[in-house]
Amino acid sequence: MSLNQQIASAVSTGKCKIGAKSSIDAIKNGEAKLVVVAANCPQNERDDIERYAQLGGVKVQTFEGTSWDLGETVGKPFMISAIAVLEPGDSKILKMG
Repeated sequence: MSLNQQIASAVSTGKCKIGAKSSIDAIKNGEAKLVVVAANCPQNERDDIERYAQLGGVKVQTFEGTSWDLGETVGKPFMISAIAVLEPGDSKILKMG
């Protein structure tokens, strides 16, 4: 059960916010259950995500690829530094790690 498959499944069958700013908003609003951050996410964005996640009790998981790889995993033709999972859908992403 790879993280890539679970991310793709969560995005296609569940409800996710794509991007660092959207992810932070989802954490602040109490909607996010998990945030996946690309390995090369800019440090200031990663720090903000981790700070808000800690305050909100949200788990942060690091995606071992680049933001290009994360974008490709969810079928988008652009870089994605973070994804907030609001509803996991058919994926088992919340049970990983």
